Amino acid sequence: MALSEQEILRREALTKLRDLGIEPYPANEFVTTAHSKDILENFEKFDGKEVVLAGRMMSNRDMGNASFAELKDSEGRIQLYITRDDISTDEAKTMYKVVFKKLLDIGDFIGIRGKVFKTKVGEISIHVYELNVLAKALKPLPVVKTDADGKIHDAFSDPEQRYRRRYVDLTVNDHVKETFIKRTKLFNAMRGFFNDKGYLEVETPVLQPIPGGAAARPFVTHHNSLDIPLYMRIANELYLKRLIVGGFDGVYEFSKNFRNEGMDRTHNPEFTAMEIYVAYKDYNWMMKFTENLLEHCAVSVNGTTEVTFGEHHVNFKAPYARVTMTDAIKQYTGFDISGKTEEELFEAARGMGIDVDGTMGKGKLIDEIFGAKCEGNFIQPTFITDYPKEMSPLCKQHRDNPELTERFELMICGKEVANAYSELNDPIDQRERFEHQLTLSEKGDDEATQFIDEDFLRSLEYGMPPTSGLGIGMDRLIMFLTNNASIQEVLFFPQMRPEKKQTAIELTEDEKLIVALLQSDNNNTMDLGMLKVSSALSGKKWDAAMKGLSKHGLVKVKVDGDRKMVEYAG
Repeated sequence: MALSEQEILRREALTKLRDLGIEPYPANEFVTTAHSKDILENFEKFDGKEVVLAGRMMSNRDMGNASFAELKDSEGRIQLYITRDDISTDEAKTMYKVVFKKLLDIGDFIGIRGKVFKTKVGEISIHVYELNVLAKALKPLPVVKTDADGKIHDAFSDPEQRYRRRYVDLTVNDHVKETFIKRTKLFNAMRGFFNDKGYLEVETPVLQPIPGGAAARPFVTHHNSLDIPLYMRIANELYLKRLIVGGFDGVYEFSKNFRNEGMDRTHNPEFTAMEIYVAYKDYNWMMKFTENLLEHCAVSVNGTTEVTFGEHHVNFKAPYARVTMTDAIKQYTGFDISGKTEEELFEAARGMGIDVDGTMGKGKLIDEIFGAKCEGNFIQPTFITDYPKEMSPLCKQHRDNPELTERFELMICGKEVANAYSELNDPIDQRERFEHQLTLSEKGDDEATQFIDEDFLRSLEYGMPPTSGLGIGMDRLIMFLTNNASIQEVLFFPQMRPEKKQTAIELTEDEKLIVALLQSDNNNTMDLGMLKVSSALSGKKWDAAMKGLSKHGLVKVKVDGDRKMVEYAG
């Protein structure tokens, strides 16, 4: 593995620390007494008091016998004031002159003890009189700078790099951490809402003998001891209903589900869903329950029901609009799906310019029409209700119209966030629905179920009370609550394509010189004119070296105001 000049220097510093008797990765506990945010928000309480903090050193301004540094802990950033005589006890002033000034780098973890004060310009700081090395960073962090006008320079903003190196992203981009804090607040708010109503949080299997509860393509694995195929969970619905059969009035689960399908800005093959089932309720009750739940969650996460998502202003305040699927399609296409045959739906969809094929049954065709022509129009939270029976194999038949089911989906900004039913509890009807799904699967619909879950049917035959169930895509919901258009922004470690292996590139001596100069800068970036002068290359050699580096994708030239900057991209 080829190391950059900075990485080599940091490893040399590591060795020198040990030579001085300082362990750069100490094993002992370092006990802190405060966080930066506590001090900054409660200065009067901490003024003149001793505090102990730990975190990364994010900047260092050397002023001779005194220096200013910035410490970043889990709560924020605070300025440190460090002097030669305060942290050094020996005559050579080794701790300050050698350790702090020469062997510590940006990104290293340190622990400090000192007193809180305000500088002459009024900045809350800590006057340090004890410094400890807690962990040496061997790779340099990107140094993101903000100028006096608030303009950010050298941002670590490339999405692929941010997702692959989330640990770096969280360190240098403070706003990213806030997204994940809000994600946890959402889960806590939802869990508290359910628990206050007496519903039980449960766990169901991730490895399942039959992939049931949804229409999706599963991941398949094999159990060696039992010599049977198993499927990663695509949904937990059928197991939660078994628990309702067993006598629980209300159960819920936050589940990791897996679907072997496409990846895009709103879909990840591994995702988090919440499903809840409540006995003796129907979908009308569940609609009220859902809008009250989401209003509560919005306030818990953001302190208000109003959020901005892209160009849209969304209000989670209950109640939400209710529109039947039939009315929605009629409103936006002029076509009435009521009573239409599969052939009529196929021709209508094709006439609307929708890509359809012969494998699609009535439910799939209606879903394609709604998805292509209707759902994008629903920006404010809206319940789309009363789906055709063909679209909902696990849902109870509508009490007033046998062609429909008692189902709703909640649409926000043109995307489905929640799905709920009056659950089908007639075991005979359920078996017929499963058998119809098998017919669709044999016809070529790869989203139709290929299995009949005989144990689930057996459980229904023991009797399941009237029940309503709700499923919410947690990743998509937090996207709306944090104004993130991509699901990758709300997952710590989203699924990525394999990283391309870099092939070894032979550089000329002139090219190596330019790369070394760029790597000597904390941001791997230099002013083009300064870089050219520093290289001392002739015009011809400079042009040839820059052309070669650009060809290999190792340097990029960017315009920053009236300056041209060269960035090392290797």
